[in-house]
Amino acid sequence: MYTFQDFQRDTKAGNLSKVIGYAISMHKASEAYRVALDADEYDKQKNTTISKFSKIYTDNIGEKKIDTNSANNRLCSNFFRSLNMQRNSYSLGNGIQFEDSEIKSKLGEEFDTELQEAGYFALIHGMSFMFWNVDHVHVFKLTEFVPLWDENTGSLRAGIRFWQIDDNKPVNAVLYEEDGYTKFVSKDGFGTGNYEVTKPKSAYRINYKKAEADTEPEIINEENYSNLPIFPLLGNRYKESTNVFLKAHIDAYDLIKNGFIDTVQDCSEIYWLINNAGGMDDKDISDLMKNIRDRHVATVTEVDEATITPYTQEIPFQARQATLQQIKNDMYEDFHVLDVHTVEAGNTNDHIDAGYQPMDLEADEYEKQIIDTVMNLTELALGKKYIPLFTRNKISNKKEQTDMIIECSQYLDRETILKHLPFLTPDEIDGIMLRKDKEEMDSFIDGENNGELGTNKADLEAEKEETYKSSLGDE
Repeated sequence: MYTFQDFQRDTKAGNLSKVIGYAISMHKASEAYRVALDADEYDKQKNTTISKFSKIYTDNIGEKKIDTNSANNRLCSNFFRSLNMQRNSYSLGNGIQFEDSEIKSKLGEEFDTELQEAGYFALIHGMSFMFWNVDHVHVFKLTEFVPLWDENTGSLRAGIRFWQIDDNKPVNAVLYEEDGYTKFVSKDGFGTGNYEVTKPKSAYRINYKKAEADTEPEIINEENYSNLPIFPLLGNRYKESTNVFLKAHIDAYDLIKNGFIDTVQDCSEIYWLINNAGGMDDKDISDLMKNIRDRHVATVTEVDEATITPYTQEIPFQARQATLQQIKNDMYEDFHVLDVHTVEAGNTNDHIDAGYQPMDLEADEYEKQIIDTVMNLTELALGKKYIPLFTRNKISNKKEQTDMIIECSQYLDRETILKHLPFLTPDEIDGIMLRKDKEEMDSFIDGENNGELGTNKADLEAEKEETYKSSLGDE
């Protein structure tokens, strides 16, 4: 691991541009980076184990060779993405809230979206990073950011973000330190150390004076934050990718599934039993099979008694299907997520909540990491630590829940009723409360204007109409 102290020592001893290249190279050679790249492949439904898999057989003289005649399908499941999305969405799918509803608006319009992205990459990579950029958040992935940890405190003291849009394009890098950031570029790609400074160290916050037309704005002052404006978000206390656990299960599932498909494909053709032709070598057998495929004719000339008999093989379906189902069940159970296919129509909320209990325990651990990161971020951005509140994204029997609220509505205030309706989000509740307050105020004002305190205009008009009808009836 390349640490903050290593960076300080190398910077003092040599050229900063070379240190940037070396730090990036060390990061790309680390185990954490390799695991994160592998996780990205599984996230894209590309099983790296399956892609490298080849069937091997042993020939007549004991040499191992690649089997090019048998089927070798390489279908990949999408368990990795779906399981991680479920865990992340469970805690962050409805966004976060604060006791003061104004707090989240100060963190940027896209804060919930950015936090969801940071959370997802924290799960699949082990960690991600949230950069407070004046008035909003940027998310850095571990595959594009070199964290420089303090050897003594374990805190993040600096970091280097790097990216390249194509292999033949320059590598861009930004060094983030507590006293500002510096931009670099390497036209020679990774691993060269030839990084040029494109923007000298600058402060994170710059205040400008409004300029006249056709003139550059004047810088009034520059200032930095009290500490590094980048906050790590851990997917778990071990800083470990979820792929460390899921990979073995997914590989086993995909291998068995593809083996099953290969068997079906191979057994769709006739197998051939060759008797009394022991003198045939591998080339003879290969030529025979080619002749059968191309001409649909089988001939053996080595000995007169040789025979060729076609036969088919029964596919072992049930055993493989049971194994696949067991692996799937193990993934959901051990990863602590709910298999929604096990939720039946008509299940009560008590039954559904029971299914969520393991997931709730995992969410408690995950949300602890989010709380720490958000509190540190708000302290730097807003000057005070604010605790985020979560509304877990559960499926439920909404009719049962709504009926229960209606039954109890006479004992509850309007805000409590709205908060417990399952089809409303916290943001929608705030909007409804504001609109209802406005309607009541408008109704009150209309009543005063019509000389009827607390009576709205619609009620007055209805009353007038009824009076008119009565008078007609009297006539």
